[in-house]
Amino acid sequence: MWTTLDDSLCELGESPFWHPGERSLYWLDIAGRAVLRTRGDIGAAGATVERWALPSEPGCMAPARRGGLVIALRDGIYRAKTWGGALTQLVGVDYDTRTMRFNDGKCDPLGRFWAGTLNEVKDKSNAELYCLDMRDGRAPALQRMAGDAMTANGLAFSPDAGTLYWSDTAAHAIRAWDWVADSNTLTRPRVFEQFAAKPAGWTPSSPVRYAGRPDGATVDAEGHYWAAMYEGGQLLRFAPSGKQVGAIATPVQCPTMPCLGGDDLKTLFVTSVRKGRPAEELEERPASGCVVSMRVDTPGLPVAFFED
Repeated sequence: MWTTLDDSLCELGESPFWHPGERSLYWLDIAGRAVLRTRGDIGAAGATVERWALPSEPGCMAPARRGGLVIALRDGIYRAKTWGGALTQLVGVDYDTRTMRFNDGKCDPLGRFWAGTLNEVKDKSNAELYCLDMRDGRAPALQRMAGDAMTANGLAFSPDAGTLYWSDTAAHAIRAWDWVADSNTLTRPRVFEQFAAKPAGWTPSSPVRYAGRPDGATVDAEGHYWAAMYEGGQLLRFAPSGKQVGAIATPVQCPTMPCLGGDDLKTLFVTSVRKGRPAEELEERPASGCVVSMRVDTPGLPVAFFED
């Protein structure tokens, strides 16, 4: 059974993660330009949600080992040492920030921060995936890891650090690479899953079935890949082989990204969208834009921290 998190309404929720030290859920409101986090036990009396306003759209973020966050804003990747504290730019970008911005991303198990970009005009597939490695005193620099996408999404790493997943939402495709974590090399690029395109004239009330297109994702402790299917109103679970092994309907039409959290990592949290959705949909699905959660049997992996 799904539960809606109180006071979690966003225009475009994204990038959730469970912070074990704080026992808090963090997530972003991209369009609302804010970071959000829970305070107190979720669902208990006195629990609250804090919001921190940002100067531009945050695409993704991760907790930092030395405290605070690393956040990808429209024009670069920034470091905040404390909640609500000063934002220090670690590295800028060389794309046109009028039409491009950062989108989905997270840290890998070794503490490097990965972030993909998004083409807001959607006129060409020029979105790319970058990695920022600042371990052991390295100077901040973005390393291009992949490209030829329009909307970078679905970044995730297998538990054995042998596979990297990355999706292009606009292309309805999840991609995969063999990944050597220590040397940070990607080989054997392939399509992990290709979904059918959105039917012409489709609406949420249409009798024509549409599975949705892959948005944000997570990987559980068994190595299964969970994809939020935007406009499909569901999460899909895939085995490492690529076989679909599960589907969970969501109370929102546009889930954006799942994560597994709670003390036992068995609470499935899902962010969602409200901005730009039809009034009829919002009336039928009032949780749209909120964080929804439910219990699952398989735990997730602990969040990876940024090492700097």
